[in-house]
Amino acid sequence: GVRKPHRSDTVADILNAPDRNDLLDWLRTRSMALQAHGWLMVHAGVLPQWDAAQTLALAGELEAALRSADWGVFLHGMYGNQPDFWSDGLRGAARLRVIVNALTRLRFCSPQGVMEFDTKDNADSAPAGFMPWFEVPGRRTEGTPVAFGHWSTLDANVQRPGVLALDTGCVWGGCLTAARLGSQPGEVERIAVRCPQTRKPGKG
Repeated sequence: GVRKPHRSDTVADILNAPDRNDLLDWLRTRSMALQAHGWLMVHAGVLPQWDAAQTLALAGELEAALRSADWGVFLHGMYGNQPDFWSDGLRGAARLRVIVNALTRLRFCSPQGVMEFDTKDNADSAPAGFMPWFEVPGRRTEGTPVAFGHWSTLDANVQRPGVLALDTGCVWGGCLTAARLGSQPGEVERIAVRCPQTRKPGKG
């Protein structure tokens, strides 16, 4: 009831399931950011103004909203592209919207952290004035290894120090890829499983 389903949405089976409430409660109580074995882990990206500690703190604000009794109210204000940059002075729905957009939708941003949501191609297709979030010079997580997904058109073997891209396009017929993080910094084992294609090829 928050918005009309998009033709590419694939959540109908969940919304119509007899145990949908249990499924949704489980989903909305997941962490939005984690740090373990020296790696910061997010779904999509981290704005250049945020360090690891701030990322985790802001993720905590978002998690609290999703886990609260008023989580439905939060969902009604969650969707939208504005504001498209972070400010410490943001409050309320606007603040949470920037946090959720960065953690779950970010691919490209400007050096100042303005987010661009339309381009879904590979890292070389950045619009003028934008770049992949992990290439912003001086981003505050530069010294923190970051693992992320969400970008199926990004080469998952991208060779950049401290960057672990894990989306290998499972939904489009590619592999489902995970990583086992070792006890030593930089110790990573990739695990890829070929999956049957369930959707038509596209940009994800």
